[in-house]
Amino acid sequence: MSKVYFGMTLSVDGFVNDRNGHFDRLFETFEPNEELAEMLNNTGAIVMGRNSFNASGDTDSYADSYKFQVPMFVLTNNPPKKHPKENDKLTVTFVNDGIESAINQAKIAAKGKDVAVMGGQVGQQLLKANLADELQITIAPILLGNGLRLFEHLENLEINLVKLRTIETKQQVEIWYKIIRQNTL
Repeated sequence: MSKVYFGMTLSVDGFVNDRNGHFDRLFETFEPNEELAEMLNNTGAIVMGRNSFNASGDTDSYADSYKFQVPMFVLTNNPPKKHPKENDKLTVTFVNDGIESAINQAKIAAKGKDVAVMGGQVGQQLLKANLADELQITIAPILLGNGLRLFEHLENLEINLVKLRTIETKQQVEIWYKIIRQNTL
């Protein structure tokens, strides 16, 4: 049975991008590891928002070089006029009827594998809708001082977590949590 996990990299002070909306500095010290290879192998579909999808600048590049070569579901009210390039593994579906629909479609496409959710605003929607099974946070060794905070706009939500595992590299820490219970305050 597939699980839905929300994964993000953030600065030590809690930002997923800088004051200009860029996130590339968060990945300067990224080191591939065997856990990442296992995660890639266990992921059957991706859900992300329009901003995350467009962040690469060239949306056709996903079919050529994106680390997740699986069906991709992009939440947006404004799909592009030109459909991005796809291949026999990576397809792109634009979803305009909410996070629940995107997750349901992704679970079907994942065929029993996991569904990864990426993007700060989409992740917030996922948590508010109580659709996530696990939370994966990678802490990059940088203080950005300003930008988009990962857990903004969750004021009326309390989420209990249990740590599943911690992965340490020379420069960063990755923590996986199981989501136990969400309460609306």
